[in-house]
Amino acid sequence: MRITSVIENKAPEGLLCEWGLCVHIEFEGKQYLLDTGSSDKYLENIEPLGIHLEDVDVTALSHAHYDHSGGYDSFFEKNQKAKLYVRSECAENCYSRHGLFRVYIGVPKGMLKKHRERIEMIEGDYKLAENVWLIPHKIEEPEKLGKQAHMYVKVKHRFKPDGFYHEQSLVFKTEKGLVVLNSCSHGGADNIINEVLATFPGERVYALIGGFHLKGRTEAAVRQFAARLKECQVEHIYTGHCTGDAAFAILQEMLGEKVHYFETGTVLDI
Repeated sequence: MRITSVIENKAPEGLLCEWGLCVHIEFEGKQYLLDTGSSDKYLENIEPLGIHLEDVDVTALSHAHYDHSGGYDSFFEKNQKAKLYVRSECAENCYSRHGLFRVYIGVPKGMLKKHRERIEMIEGDYKLAENVWLIPHKIEEPEKLGKQAHMYVKVKHRFKPDGFYHEQSLVFKTEKGLVVLNSCSHGGADNIINEVLATFPGERVYALIGGFHLKGRTEAAVRQFAARLKECQVEHIYTGHCTGDAAFAILQEMLGEKVHYFETGTVLDI
């Protein structure tokens, strides 16, 4: 299994970065693409990283935000076969609150309609292939997390706290354990681990990969989260994007060498 960070907030010399995330995965003879970042910038990193978009078999959208779906127009131009798997709750209705204002942060307007023939709206636990699953949130009252994050969905001209029903985890069952990818973990990375383990009794999470949406959170809140994450006993944690530098430093302090930054160009062989 090989996992490559195609684009992320940081990048070494020779690769581009942006606020967003795109991840390429090779597993059991198939190629998967999770998200496409905020724009078409990820395309500039494809060749240097040795990835061929036309060979991608499956693509999945982690959640309905612009910084993970901005490059799908270009992806569908270059790839003629892969279906895009999104939650059935995915819609153009995601907003963030800034003071008195609500700012649209959803998928590019018109994208879902434009590419409807390539998009699969899914529900529940969804098996993509042998040992590959898309898992939705199963926590109670997730709207509390949306309100805490100042994120909302627009329903019939009214704003409601986002319950992140449009978010999903891409899960691979490997010989070493489960490998879980969730680009922003709006539902809480510790909650995600628990809901994945409840879905696969007797398994353990070998690696957790993605952002943890901790940027801007208080030090106390980050330390509480780190303590909960430590109890989950994940062997390897690769994070970045919306985690934030301050929170990442606390995670490294509390969880030690198991925490790594998942910058653009990072390649993991499992």
